[in-house]
Amino acid sequence: MGTEPFVIERTYNAPAEKVWQAITDRQKMEQWYFKLEDFKPEVGFEFRFSGGPDDRSYLHICVVTEVIPGKKLTHSWRYDGYAGESFVTWELFPESDKTKVKLTHTGLETFPKEPDFAKTNFAMGWTHIVGTSLAEYLEKD
Repeated sequence: MGTEPFVIERTYNAPAEKVWQAITDRQKMEQWYFKLEDFKPEVGFEFRFSGGPDDRSYLHICVVTEVIPGKKLTHSWRYDGYAGESFVTWELFPESDKTKVKLTHTGLETFPKEPDFAKTNFAMGWTHIVGTSLAEYLEKD
């Protein structure tokens, strides 16, 4: 697996504007993603959240690095007290009344070689978040 990024694509029965709001509005994000104290889709904005297995939690520290409103959002992703830094990119592609989302997580190989930071864990997590949680949020009404 080496330095290959993790990539997942899904198409949602929702317009791009609704998807953009889901990935950039803190209150909406909390309904399908993580509990965030604050979030702004602005380059340089730092946000933090905790997450991990049931018996332990890691503080995630992220900084927004690129924003193309309605189309692309990139942020760093690292863990407090651990080596490594990765980047998560959300790209939106409108397809009439639907939206294709491509999530790319690069730099996973920079994290410590510990089971919690294994690429397979990221794959499971993102598959659930993008494939189930976000889909359910976007397609309810």
